[in-house]
Amino acid sequence: MKGALIVLGVVVVVALILGGSLMGSRNELVAEREAINGQWAQVDSAMQRRLDLIPNLVETVKGAATHEEKVIGEVTEARAAMMGAKTPQQKIDANNQLSGALGRLMVVVENYPNIKANENFLSLQNELAGTENRINVERRKYNEAVQRYNTDIALFPKNIAAGMFGFSREDAYFKADTAAKEAPKVKF
Repeated sequence: MKGALIVLGVVVVVALILGGSLMGSRNELVAEREAINGQWAQVDSAMQRRLDLIPNLVETVKGAATHEEKVIGEVTEARAAMMGAKTPQQKIDANNQLSGALGRLMVVVENYPNIKANENFLSLQNELAGTENRINVERRKYNEAVQRYNTDIALFPKNIAAGMFGFSREDAYFKADTAAKEAPKVKF
């Protein structure tokens, strides 16, 4: 009888240890998923700041470069797509489109010395550059949070907790746009 109680005690202790470990893993995964959500909010906030700057930038360019409607239209459309995006992946795709359109707008500005000399434009351009830097920092932090979470749900023993409690991979990483991989062509 005494031996059975010892075995039962050992089984209960092992079950408590495994249960505690399982709950600890679950809690860590919840915290990591919330870190992803919090970091996404930071990315979203930085992208919203850029969206708020764009109308002023477009109006400044539009006044001086009236026959560059195509590029201005691309920026406006890309901004609208960004504002209409709902999911992180849609926002990432729209962000890539907007970055490309803004790049083309800056190339157009190079052809207009009067725009480049405009104090309002220079101020907006500096604010936009600072915002782009913030976005890049927040993207990196977001990608790191996603990577940490995805790694943890794949590693043993957290993969058991992930499977039991319905945690799944996050696939919305920020990646370089395919157009960004091509070197720009410079003509003199």
